[in-house]
Amino acid sequence: MSHRFSSFLLGTAALAAGLAVSSCNTEKASATEAENPAAAAEAMSGAAATAAEEKAATPADVTTTAPDPSSIPASAVGNAAAILARPQVPILCYHQIRDWRAKDSKGAKDYIVPVEQFKAQIKMLADSGYHTILPDQLYAYLTTGAKLPSKPVMLTFDDTDLDQFTVAKPTLDKYGYKAVYFVMTVSLGRPNYMSKAQVKQLSDEGNIIGSHTWDHHNVKKYQGKDWETQIEKPTKTLEEITGKKINYFAYPFGLWNPEAIPELKKRGMVAAFVLAEKRDQQDPLFTIRRIIASGYWSPKTLHNSIVNSFDGK
Repeated sequence: MSHRFSSFLLGTAALAAGLAVSSCNTEKASATEAENPAAAAEAMSGAAATAAEEKAATPADVTTTAPDPSSIPASAVGNAAAILARPQVPILCYHQIRDWRAKDSKGAKDYIVPVEQFKAQIKMLADSGYHTILPDQLYAYLTTGAKLPSKPVMLTFDDTDLDQFTVAKPTLDKYGYKAVYFVMTVSLGRPNYMSKAQVKQLSDEGNIIGSHTWDHHNVKKYQGKDWETQIEKPTKTLEEITGKKINYFAYPFGLWNPEAIPELKKRGMVAAFVLAEKRDQQDPLFTIRRIIASGYWSPKTLHNSIVNSFDGK
């Protein structure tokens, strides 16, 4: 067993005996909100910790307790059945954080969260006692049962939109929250998208940068050199920007197929994220579920989705 992983286990009281699924019962989303497509998507329920752990856990735990996946010995990694048996952690997916415009379609508004709505959603998470976690923590939890902070949640942002840096980041900073930014490299430096310097700053400040392909091409359609164009080159670009290995991938549109998983593994990914569909029974680490945080959702509806939609999925 590696020294780093051994130290991690000692520092977190070894493996968790199991985390209880939250039994919080909240009201269902209103009929109006439930009618939009994103509200109908499945979400995940987080794992609750003991009262003592809840009292002790702080947002600072997020960046200090997770080992690098490469330091976890293969002998310590559970099989697919063990991973699938663990209560899922809620993972939210955001895209644009800006006010709606007249030309925005009804469907597009699911993916565009107005600024004040976003701030209210994040405040709800903080007021409700949620602690953000990062992918290395999630990986250690799923593969070994390592403990997580109380009421864990992961915040993810897709597509490199500039407002994720100018609006979302200051909001998260206010609560000591960290996030995962899945970067589409074709957009770097373009108007209304993040620059390489901004991506590096996010990484330097303790956020995680993940790959989201070169230009959002559907993974199910990859052939031949598409894997080099869409995964290898963008991953190398992100590693050059951040100075860190890129371990995590988010499928464009949440679409994947079983053939993609070995290709991602070959290219250094240790886990990949889909959207609200069911996980693959053989490779659950490469089909980790997220839900889109809809622009239509009030903080209460978001909370209901976190509590209800992920439960037992």
